[in-house]
Amino acid sequence: MKDIAFVASIIVFVVAYGLIIWEKIPRAVTAMLGGLIMILLGFLNQEIAIKDDIDFNTLGLLIGMMILVAITRRSGVFEALAIWAAKATKGNPLRLLGLLTLITAVMSAFLDNVTAVLLIAPVTIILADTLKVNPMPYLIAEILASNIGGTATLIGDPPNIMIGSATGLGFMEFIIHMAPIAIVILLVTTALLMVLYRKDFSSEIENRDTILAMNPAEKIKDWALLKKSLAVLALTIVGFGLHGLLHIESATIALTGAMILMIVSREEPEEIFLLVEWPTIIFFVGLFVLVGGLKATGVIAALAQWALDITQGNTQTASLLIMWLSAIASGFVDNIPFVATMIPMIHEMGALSGMELEPVWWSLALGACLGGNGTLVGASANIIVAGIAEKAGVPISFKKFFLVAFPFMLLSVAMAHVYVLFRYF
Repeated sequence: MKDIAFVASIIVFVVAYGLIIWEKIPRAVTAMLGGLIMILLGFLNQEIAIKDDIDFNTLGLLIGMMILVAITRRSGVFEALAIWAAKATKGNPLRLLGLLTLITAVMSAFLDNVTAVLLIAPVTIILADTLKVNPMPYLIAEILASNIGGTATLIGDPPNIMIGSATGLGFMEFIIHMAPIAIVILLVTTALLMVLYRKDFSSEIENRDTILAMNPAEKIKDWALLKKSLAVLALTIVGFGLHGLLHIESATIALTGAMILMIVSREEPEEIFLLVEWPTIIFFVGLFVLVGGLKATGVIAALAQWALDITQGNTQTASLLIMWLSAIASGFVDNIPFVATMIPMIHEMGALSGMELEPVWWSLALGACLGGNGTLVGASANIIVAGIAEKAGVPISFKKFFLVAFPFMLLSVAMAHVYVLFRYF
């Protein structure tokens, strides 16, 4: 019976994933239906799915930040930022691609990658529209940069937070071990993106002249709302930085900030709640339950156990294998539930073999974070940008993203492979 459930859960997952790639049915509907089928077939029950598989911290963080961004956007600050960025690059679309890529990575490292793309993606779409250029290259570059930047710090990407919590590795240790290779990968990726898209931009001179003549300050519609929004946003970001000391989850901090801003801004709740990307939230819920079905039937655990068995207690082999396995798996399965499964398996491997685990943890973090760039559903930030783009009328197709991002992911993991070898072995 267990074997039947094992195979059947794989079939459900593959079919659901195929429909997501096919894109003829909204991905939120597909993911949710796939998760419900896992429950209907008895692979897990509703109570377990809600208690163990749905990551409410991620959902709460997303909803809180979406509300903060929605209210802040009403001040006109994003339009002002768009004009500032365009003026800083003298209206050159290719230079702008490089600037936005670097800004996204830095924001992802010191906020988190989900917050970074929530802030930068709307600006990008406005800016591309003003320059009359295709926003797709910018959005794809920002997805890649968000996951690379998020790799650099403890708070940059959810897998890092989970690994830090499970191992006691702190903020400065992540910077010392992860930031050097993340910076190198970012610079190489940015340079290659500018080469890749150099022929895609031909913004007319008059479009540039129009932007260069604009005053960013004139785009601010409500200075009072801007001051309130920035103050609450700053406090929220400080809260993210201190959440470990405060022992408060990031979702609580984000939602608290959102509710405070709704009170001080006096915005109508009905209007603001309509601006939350609910299809993205539903997609996450369905995806968590869908992967929960794989966990419940032992599919993900079997994959992880296979990787641990063939290493034979060798730290170098274990580190490199887990990095590549995590990278490939995280491209096709959201990296959060995958890392959640790998952590106890690695602990068990260490207990059985007595091997040094620290290089293995860094390899897991590198593989999971960088592997999130492999496909459009590989990481939370990817799905958020896709949702924002779809709402703006410029949907990012699974295939188009895959053809660009997957090779970049393989290159970044290959660079991480060399780094791990030289740094630890």
